[in-house]
Amino acid sequence: MKSLRYIILLGFAATILISCDKFLEEDPKGFIATDNFYNTEADAVNAVNAVYFLLNQGGSTVQTPYNTLFNTGLNFECDDEFPGPGATNPDVRSMANLLHTSSNLRVYELWQQHYAAVAKANLALEKIPGINIGAALKGRLIGEAKFLRALWYFNLVRLYGDVPLITKVQTGVAATDFAAERTPSAQVYSQIEQDLKEAADALPNSYSAPDVGRATKGAAISLLAKVYLTKASLPLNATAHYEDAVITAEKALSPADGGTGTFNYALQSDYSKVFLPAFKNNSEHIFSAQFKSGSSSSYLTQGNNQNARSIRTQVPGLAGTYADQIWFYTVDDATKPGGKDKFFSVFKLYTSKDKRRDVTFVTNFKSPTTGKKFGGLNDPTIAGHKVDSIPYFNKAWDPNTTSFTSESAANVAIIRYAELLLIHAEAENELNGPTAKAYKSLNAVRNRAGLDDLTEGLTRDQFRDSLYVDRRLELVFEYQRWFDLVRQKDASGNSIFVSTLKAVGKPNVQDKHRLHPIPQQEIELNAKLQGHQNPGY
Repeated sequence: MKSLRYIILLGFAATILISCDKFLEEDPKGFIATDNFYNTEADAVNAVNAVYFLLNQGGSTVQTPYNTLFNTGLNFECDDEFPGPGATNPDVRSMANLLHTSSNLRVYELWQQHYAAVAKANLALEKIPGINIGAALKGRLIGEAKFLRALWYFNLVRLYGDVPLITKVQTGVAATDFAAERTPSAQVYSQIEQDLKEAADALPNSYSAPDVGRATKGAAISLLAKVYLTKASLPLNATAHYEDAVITAEKALSPADGGTGTFNYALQSDYSKVFLPAFKNNSEHIFSAQFKSGSSSSYLTQGNNQNARSIRTQVPGLAGTYADQIWFYTVDDATKPGGKDKFFSVFKLYTSKDKRRDVTFVTNFKSPTTGKKFGGLNDPTIAGHKVDSIPYFNKAWDPNTTSFTSESAANVAIIRYAELLLIHAEAENELNGPTAKAYKSLNAVRNRAGLDDLTEGLTRDQFRDSLYVDRRLELVFEYQRWFDLVRQKDASGNSIFVSTLKAVGKPNVQDKHRLHPIPQQEIELNAKLQGHQNPGY
């Protein structure tokens, strides 16, 4: 993977062509019916581009899952992040405090955005087979659409549990024409697996410019390994899939890491190169949402909008909003004056030798206009004691956009090689205990971070606990934490979701929060969803 061609106007046009959200009472002289549109090779490519489009679309009025929506509607619920001073939306803050209901806007937007992408994938899969183009390109495009549909459904089933499984184009004008009942999650997962297997058979190992960044065979295999690990974990607890996760992960791992993959995946020796735009789509990037800066217009953008949200306000020359704040809470600490410490959550879990910490966070910003450094906002104090410098998230930072910080060119990794190694280590440990294979995969990630090999002779439970910590430190601010908390377990096999969040000062958390509620707007429109809300909402 290197860099997916950015289709803006054509992608937007494709979005309009298949939208059924709004109806205009105008004479549609300029409208192109879908039956007349999908005739050429360009039409087929644009149909698939439209599915990719929701990975990176953004702007002042639009949030898509991988462009801030997973932060405001997901990560804020966890123990790494919290809405900062710049995040004033009451729906966002209610989710962060685990007080959200089925009427919450972010709950609805997550559902809406995912099903909009599913609809685009279904349309591509219906129309492309009938277009007269080369068999190789046709097969590849169908494979891409299936990969993307699997990704969107993988998110949906983890977010909401049983969800309507729609695999055909829906037509009509009345709400009843689009009504669909919830499908058991096991059946949804079966469709995800089928799509990924068929995608892996159809997709190439790599692309040349300008198509680099599209889904590859290695991406389909790697995502399938993650699906198997998820199914083996809570809440499904289908533990037989640990073996599937190991076998599948090894098909994508490079031979140097104990696999048979032919995709040339490898960890970057410098952790910062995983995130800096200058090094995007390198050997560690299996599949990413592609972003570029400077594409702002009145109605759409393809820049990473997380950048400004992580930057401190009141820094001359930087347009920071500080909407994304690291979660912190007060803990007893006899070594501090007043006996209290403001504990900056995940930041303090890194050891001083861990190279990931100073890439993931910064504690000050240098003004590009004055050269002065600006640290924490009004450096908070407790009982007169000045606490540590405030850390700010840094993974979306783009050194080339200091004058236009609202649009970073930093990609968002959806799955990268470090995670594949962690998937392999976790599944192998659960299947066979902490074997040499499990140690090798986990130690590869630790060693790149500057850490020593994990202690030999650990039990399965001890290895699991260590892996959970390294997974958190490796993937922080990458839209993974909520999904991990939902599926992870303690030594007795019980969920850690509630206990973990209560321990860090989120008293409202309940087991029901492991699923989002079905949006009330959807229930009101879809009679087949009425009476089928997730428990507790």
